[in-house]
Amino acid sequence: MSAARAIGLVLGVAADGALGDPRRRLPVTAFRRLAHRPGSGAALAAALVAGGVLLERAGRGRPLVQASATAVSTWAVLGAAGLAMQGTELARDLEECRFEPARSTLSELDPRVADGLGAIALSRASVETLAENTSDAVVAPLVWGAVAGVPGLLGARAVSLLRRARAGGRGHWAIDRLDELVHLVPTRVAAALTVLAAPVVGGSAGGAWRAWRRDTIAHPSPNAGRVEAAFAGALEIRVGGRTVYPHGVAELPVLGVGRNPDAGHVTRAVELSRVVGWLAGVTSVVLAVLTGFRRRFR
Repeated sequence: MSAARAIGLVLGVAADGALGDPRRRLPVTAFRRLAHRPGSGAALAAALVAGGVLLERAGRGRPLVQASATAVSTWAVLGAAGLAMQGTELARDLEECRFEPARSTLSELDPRVADGLGAIALSRASVETLAENTSDAVVAPLVWGAVAGVPGLLGARAVSLLRRARAGGRGHWAIDRLDELVHLVPTRVAAALTVLAAPVVGGSAGGAWRAWRRDTIAHPSPNAGRVEAAFAGALEIRVGGRTVYPHGVAELPVLGVGRNPDAGHVTRAVELSRVVGWLAGVTSVVLAVLTGFRRRFR
């Protein structure tokens, strides 16, 4: 069964790359709409996990069913292709000084207040959100899918979307704690993969490692900032600092050293996100196989 799950993950990752923009995928768009309605998001997240459990049980002893369910679920929740598309839009708009479209695209990816942000602030926010979404929408679903199958895929993505929809709102404390727990391992996996991926895009693996290990110590969250720091170190820029959200202002630590980011750094961040995503796909396949072996020899 480990082979069937691994094959499903490979097919799902390939489908994400081939079929593209997840904004047009009904499962993701429907959840985003319902997540903003009081009570609907949490109920839907629970329903998704329950449905994933049923699909996983249906696939036991039936490799074709398990591979198919894993592939469809991976495609439904994975955000790598759409993230690259929106990141490219951000970089192009920033390069052409079209700030209003850039603010609109940023608002689709990040809950921060984008109104009034200039070139440097938009570039910084773009790198940060590309890093965070690489962890939340790519690495986390793949890691959880590898170790927990379809429930892991659906559950990890549902928690991320619910947390963003409820940022600073009613019940956000419980959702934030659940999100921290779900992403405790994936964020560190994403940061480690960023270190490995940095040289592929002409970045600094040493810079990514040092920023990850050094600058996130002062961060108030056990997860937030890990991947952002690694991206900043890899690109040899600075991110972090004062960030405005609808529910208030957060004074976050500066991550990385070097110059302020510009549109060119956003383009490189997109490429870095792509490489991290492919490495995450390979990692998920290895994890799925190892998990299957462990269960078999218990």
